[in-house]
Amino acid sequence: MAFRAPLTHHHTDDTLCPADHKHTSSGKPLAADCPGRSYTKAVCSCGWELKDRGKGYVNECRRRHLADHAKGPEVLRDLLRLDAP
Repeated sequence: MAFRAPLTHHHTDDTLCPADHKHTSSGKPLAADCPGRSYTKAVCSCGWELKDRGKGYVNECRRRHLADHAKGPEVLRDLLRLDAP
């Protein structure tokens, strides 16, 4: 099963900030009708989720989490020692 964990950006009132709203690196809006990005959220299809003010931090944690899914069978084999004689 391929897991997904898309990033979403949100305003302070918890509404979704559309992808076409551009921001500065600090989250200040470049669009006149946007109140600014308050936080970024990643939700994995396995149920894991992370919400934080730092877009880069959330993206890095998301990539690490998805990488853990990729090595899942290897980790289980080591835990269960299925390859033991």
